[in-house]
Amino acid sequence: MRPRTTTRVSLTAMIGAPVTDAKGNVRGRLKDVAVATGAEAGRVAGLVLKTRAGLRIVSSEQVMETPAGTLELRSPQALVELKGDENYLFLQQDLIDRQIIDIHGRKVVRVNDVDLEWLGHGSVHLLRVAEVEVGLRGAVQRIFKGVLPRQTLESLSRKVAARGIPWQFVDVIEVDPARRVKLKIEHERLGEMHPSELAEILADLAPAEREAIFGSLDEEVAAETLEEVDPKLQKALLEGMDDERIADIVEEMDPGAAADLLSELSHEQSEAILEEMEPEERHEVEELLEFHEDSAAGRMTTAYVALPHEATVADGVEAIRNFDGDAEAVTEIYLVDDKDVLKGMVPLARMMLAQAVSHLSVLTEARVLSAKAEMHQSDVAELFDKYNLRSLPVVDVEGRLVGVVHAEQVISFLLEKM
Repeated sequence: MRPRTTTRVSLTAMIGAPVTDAKGNVRGRLKDVAVATGAEAGRVAGLVLKTRAGLRIVSSEQVMETPAGTLELRSPQALVELKGDENYLFLQQDLIDRQIIDIHGRKVVRVNDVDLEWLGHGSVHLLRVAEVEVGLRGAVQRIFKGVLPRQTLESLSRKVAARGIPWQFVDVIEVDPARRVKLKIEHERLGEMHPSELAEILADLAPAEREAIFGSLDEEVAAETLEEVDPKLQKALLEGMDDERIADIVEEMDPGAAADLLSELSHEQSEAILEEMEPEERHEVEELLEFHEDSAAGRMTTAYVALPHEATVADGVEAIRNFDGDAEAVTEIYLVDDKDVLKGMVPLARMMLAQAVSHLSVLTEARVLSAKAEMHQSDVAELFDKYNLRSLPVVDVEGRLVGVVHAEQVISFLLEKM
């Protein structure tokens, strides 16, 4: 069995190369490389040739690279007309000079070139995409192609450090929704990123690309990401979306963050979005919208865990299991009476170390700090700093628990002041 060999070549070097038949007759020149998407992402489906009869495509299995650097057709009959309705991603047309997302590096980059590999096994030669070049080497190859002899250019480019992204870490951005569906381009791996990383990526994209990516996220991921961006970008991300879609996203947001978002929109749009929301979520957000944004209530969330004063540790564990909000944000459980008046606060760590039958009331902090709903956010920040708090319950004039301010809300406020 003959050994398997690998030869790497850049897309820039290939484009324009003559394609001949076995007798050396030129049948066309390479115009582009068609790549499969979806489950077969990265497989070179065919080579696009510019011929006298128009554009033709041939399977990469029907083409081999010659020692002279030209491309040779195994069978001229393998050339078929390129109709334009094929489900292919074209490397030259769709990738070069375009923005993509580097999943591994978690950033937006621009494509300067694409490296492909010829895989030889006996008489069979297959072509595949190896990686996308986003560094200076790709730019040099493109700028000086046709200006410098091929060997000189290859020698020059080898002196420039390569900066490639393996194809499996490339997330292609397609702004046309219909074509994105047709090409089966999905952004599942973006949903695995931290919302703050997604927010940074969206901020670095051009408006059309930003809209395409954000619109492809599911409601939960979109909501978490929206909470991480500034108000100006929030409004930009929602432009072009219908009120029903926005409502689906807002319902997944923390109520406090949702109220902050709606307060930045026009009254008409805010009302239209609220109208599309489910009654329970709408009621929570409408309550928060009544408070001044600079107050403790304006910074609080209504997503917290509160139990009757006579509850047990077992009740607390069950409440956390059934909590609809972000369970990781829960650091304390609050105890209230039958009128929702705050009676105590139990640190989560202390509760988890206690027996299941223990009453939470015996585990409460000796002193429970709270903030009045109308307290200014600057005073709230001072309380967090003075007592090294992780969260702070907010009560109304009658002492009833109405929400909780978490440390991240205070940090967000302080960053806004900088």
